[in-house]
Amino acid sequence: MSILEYNGAAIIAMSGKNCVAIASDNRLGIQYQTVSMDFQKIFKMNDSLMVGLAGLASDVQTLDQLLRFRMNLYELREEREMTPKVFTNLLSTMLYEKRFGPYFCEPVIAGLDENGKPFLSTMDLIGAQAAAKDFVVAGTCDGNLYGMCETLYKPDMEEEELFETIAQALLASVDRDALSGWGGVVHVITEKGIVSRELKGRQD
Repeated sequence: MSILEYNGAAIIAMSGKNCVAIASDNRLGIQYQTVSMDFQKIFKMNDSLMVGLAGLASDVQTLDQLLRFRMNLYELREEREMTPKVFTNLLSTMLYEKRFGPYFCEPVIAGLDENGKPFLSTMDLIGAQAAAKDFVVAGTCDGNLYGMCETLYKPDMEEEELFETIAQALLASVDRDALSGWGGVVHVITEKGIVSRELKGRQD
């Protein structure tokens, strides 16, 4: 078993019409033993940017703290908020400089750029970026997530339809993966702000 699969995760981000959604499951496990059912995997960086971290739970929490520190430092120096593109490059370089003893995390970045357009990106544990216009996934059931997203996704969805699509894709995917599940959480980022909703899933 890969160290990235040790705690289990499922993270998905999807773009809509001037909005973007990011969702994750809630499970924290030690291989097939469930430890917690409310583990946070998606973190708010600012009002138009969120990052999901799939991988080893200790590295997820370490990276979250480190990213907050670097974000705050940037805002103090530059006197402006970090855009998703700049944030992606920052995270990529942070991961690459630790490439010989990496953080075992696969990040998913979702946000709205300075023009209010959706921005999606993911990378591997040493920071090799992969941007997308439609959806990005990470975690132990990424094959399931890709299949569900390719089936359900359509361009230019409004907020409510985007929420419904990403929620159904997540729930159907984690039901077929023993390492992730126990409900989920969906965050929809719009120009007005972030709307968060919890999902009830199978508790097994």
